[in-house]
Amino acid sequence: MSNNDLNKLSKVELEKKLLESKEALTNLRFQKVLQQLEYPQKINVVKKEIARIKTIIREFTLGIR
Repeated sequence: MSNNDLNKLSKVELEKKLLESKEALTNLRFQKVLQQLEYPQKINVVKKEIARIKTIIREFTLGIR
């Protein structure tokens, strides 16, 4: 999901997306251990997405957004 898409979401939607991304990361890590992961770089992409979501949620908390 791009930054523009994340910027348009509300805080509740972002928290829901954060949970989904964390679950996806867990699944990717299991696939990596079982050697079923076709694209290992996808783990880094999901981790960066989680960081972006957490940053936007923090901005909502601080009142920047």
